[in-house]
Amino acid sequence: MIRYNFPTLVAKALGHHKTWPVQFPDASPKLAYDAVIVGAGGHGLGAAYYLAKKHGITNVAVIEKGWLGGGNTGRNTTIIRSNYLYDESAHLYDHAVKLWDGLSAELNYNVMYSKRGVLMLAHNVHDVQSFKRHIHSNRLNGVDNEWLTAEQAQAYCPPLSIDPRARHPVLGAALQRRGGTARHDSVAWGYARAASALGVDIIQNCAVTGIRRGVDGAVEGVETERGFIATKKIGVSAAGNSSVVMAMAGLRFPLESFPLQALVSEPVKPFFPCVVMSNTVHAYMSQSDKGELVIGAGTDAYVSYSQRGALHIVEHTLAAICEIFPVVRRMQMLRNWGGIVDVTPDRSPILGKTPVKGLYVNCGWGTGGFKATPGAADLLAWTMAKDEPHPINAPFNLDRFRSGRLIDEAAAAAVAH
Repeated sequence: MIRYNFPTLVAKALGHHKTWPVQFPDASPKLAYDAVIVGAGGHGLGAAYYLAKKHGITNVAVIEKGWLGGGNTGRNTTIIRSNYLYDESAHLYDHAVKLWDGLSAELNYNVMYSKRGVLMLAHNVHDVQSFKRHIHSNRLNGVDNEWLTAEQAQAYCPPLSIDPRARHPVLGAALQRRGGTARHDSVAWGYARAASALGVDIIQNCAVTGIRRGVDGAVEGVETERGFIATKKIGVSAAGNSSVVMAMAGLRFPLESFPLQALVSEPVKPFFPCVVMSNTVHAYMSQSDKGELVIGAGTDAYVSYSQRGALHIVEHTLAAICEIFPVVRRMQMLRNWGGIVDVTPDRSPILGKTPVKGLYVNCGWGTGGFKATPGAADLLAWTMAKDEPHPINAPFNLDRFRSGRLIDEAAAAAVAH
């Protein structure tokens, strides 16, 4: 297999870049597969890769209604962290962070994981108490997190204003140094290429129109715009459209889908060293490798399947950003966009088996899906291969909404979701 490194780049350049292999061929569907993944985002492509790599199941298809990575994987703000409050969440997200650490080497593809740190601002007494509780809980679970005073936070992120006269003064911050960012497109492309090299078929522009079940209730395959595909295992990883796909199997899921907006500024020279988040004013920001300021907002207040949102959300977010970072007030915004996030009642994901035999689901990540990408993919692959959940994702089952054993992470989301 070709190694993607500097010597290879030089050699290909001398050949006028005419001999690069196809990264991941756009396959046509076969009549049957051992497993089918619905959704070619990072979670779905990653699950297919781990099914082939770790569990030896290579006769796998990943079906995508649009183009690879065209959903939330290519529409997020690329933040990675694991400083969630409850034990179950801390283990789940830290599993992902540990996989992020070696993902570029694993996939032979630079996903540009940058451990620049995630700083979460406290603006009032409640924030201070809440974040200190998070820090103590994280440390008990072996997750790095520390408290900074306002002055220490400004030293870590010099553009931060700690003016006590501000509408939302900064009283301190929680810092996870292992947190950071990665390149979302590279994650999708890296998983796609690695999975394809192991024999996985990636089928784009092939929307699922139905899930066929047998007389025993088990899945028999998926109906698509390009014909029926037989399989005994279906993994649904369709983000904001998860409830729509699950309804095709006759299942009602406790999900609501909301637009979530983000925007970027004109590019400038590097000056912003980390990721800064504020859940009080519902805004967060980092700087991309291209120099753009990547800014995220809270979810819109209404349910929708539209990849766009309301203007007042952007206005509110930019007002908050300009207050916290006055140095950016004269910058021009370049573009904005939206994704569709699927939200559960307790703001934690559903990852595991369903009441339908052979049907597995990975959904409900809300605004936290990208950071969980390698962990969620790995655990979905485990669950599909072994027909049982891994101990890490076992608490995130569908039955918790019936038993009442919820994992309420609304406060840890850091934005309104």
